[in-house]
Amino acid sequence: MATKYIFFTGGVVSSVGKGVTAAAIGRTLKERGFAVTAQKLDPYLNVDPGTMSPYQHGEVYVLDDGAETDLDLGHYERFMDVRLNRVCNTTTGQIYAEIISKERRGDFLGGTIQVIPHITNEIKRRITLVAKTTNAEIVLVEVGGTVGDIESQPFLESLRQLRRELGRENTMYIHVTWLPYIGATGELKTKPTQHSVSELRSIGINPDMIIARSDYPVERSLLDKISLYCDVDRRAVVPMTTTSVLYEVPLLLEEAGVADFILERLGLETRRQPDWNLWRRLVAQVRREKPKVKIALVGKYVELHDAYMSVREALKHAALHLGVEVEILWIHATDLERGRSLEMLEEAHGILVPGGFGSRGIEGKILAARYARTHKVPYLGLCLGMQLMVVEFARYIFNDERANSTEFDRTTPYPVIDLLPEQQQITEMGGTMRLGLYPCQLKPGTKAAQAYQESLVQERHRHRFEFNNTYRQVFEEAGMIFSGLSPDGRLVEIAELADHPFMLGTQFHPEFLSRPTRPHPLFKAFVKAACEYARVPIQPFEMEAV
Repeated sequence: MATKYIFFTGGVVSSVGKGVTAAAIGRTLKERGFAVTAQKLDPYLNVDPGTMSPYQHGEVYVLDDGAETDLDLGHYERFMDVRLNRVCNTTTGQIYAEIISKERRGDFLGGTIQVIPHITNEIKRRITLVAKTTNAEIVLVEVGGTVGDIESQPFLESLRQLRRELGRENTMYIHVTWLPYIGATGELKTKPTQHSVSELRSIGINPDMIIARSDYPVERSLLDKISLYCDVDRRAVVPMTTTSVLYEVPLLLEEAGVADFILERLGLETRRQPDWNLWRRLVAQVRREKPKVKIALVGKYVELHDAYMSVREALKHAALHLGVEVEILWIHATDLERGRSLEMLEEAHGILVPGGFGSRGIEGKILAARYARTHKVPYLGLCLGMQLMVVEFARYIFNDERANSTEFDRTTPYPVIDLLPEQQQITEMGGTMRLGLYPCQLKPGTKAAQAYQESLVQERHRHRFEFNNTYRQVFEEAGMIFSGLSPDGRLVEIAELADHPFMLGTQFHPEFLSRPTRPHPLFKAFVKAACEYARVPIQPFEMEAV
């Protein structure tokens, strides 16, 4: 069959939930037997979010092939349980860089380069490339931002052209919009939605479906009004009230008949009846009253929880399967440096230090690692969190506070963390790290091997610095076990302490491969250790992969 494309646009405000909506719809279509994938079109001029501050953009989500992408790709992978590639995130920066590169080579034979057709042709090429590289039958394409944004216009024009080129039977437009609530009158308003649809129609796109997001229940009369004024089939005006359980969204869309309408609109027939039993059990498990375990997340961007989106979700996945609830204590690393938030660290049953870059808050993270080591509190370090666990251990065994990573102190007498050799001559920051999926050989009998129950695993990386092998022997003699190495034995991938209930750090980012129905083994082992520390009973909730 011809590849089908579903295009998602946003109205009224940004951050309305297009990514979760697209991911959840993808799940409903996958449940019906179709091969699905997704793409995010980001209108910003950056080539990718790799050099952007998490305060600006949330976390950087890394794929198997090393692409640094938008956090919405994490939603796609977690909901649909798919593995995406770099063509699944396209930015304006990538488009213009490609076109300018071709112009400099003379590929356009001296012609004038214009937004139409050159930029739009490149956008369309990248959209249709997704199906070719993934063998997907249905591609869900989300345009970042809001209708009316100047920077989004080339993308929207490309979507308009694609309907003409691919055929109406192979394309569908879904507009995700927001219904604001007026407290003074106690009512939801549809006028902003009408205006955003009018703006969309003015550029030649008529939405086939409207997802009306709201924090309050939407009355039938309002849906009728949206259908009338926006000229959309009444069945295709779908209310989506905010839910406290993220993974309930596919079930809500299923109840609203969204997938059936989409298949009907695209001329497809359901291949199998969807089985939501496991997914419903998962949502019920989230809502069930469960004993709590407190995990301190010590970071430098904790004011914006989206900066640690995948870490947060991985903790929740692990807790769900152990029958407990994780309460995350968000601790700013600089507060620990200033002697604040210590009481939060003391009440934690587990301590997690995530990845990051830059020197701000480093000593606070080291203090957290020291507290975990000396008080035997379960600890999980991710990337930088592993490196600082190593730095803290070095300061302990050498009895010298000058031990450090050369990322933060180039003159340290104990450079226990240093640049990868291949990074020595690199000057550009974007996309130049050790990125993507790499193998890791596990050492039998270690906590890491016990967690994975495998001898060789593949994990996603994003780093420039690594453990300095000069110190490997002295660390092993002092009680550190290098339980995961690259197959050639050159790179340390996992380090753990022998005389500790659970103190383990990974050079990679395991959070990117955790799924709601299949928690990551290391997160599950960490949360289990935290439960044992807190003496909280676990009630394992086993689920097959959906």
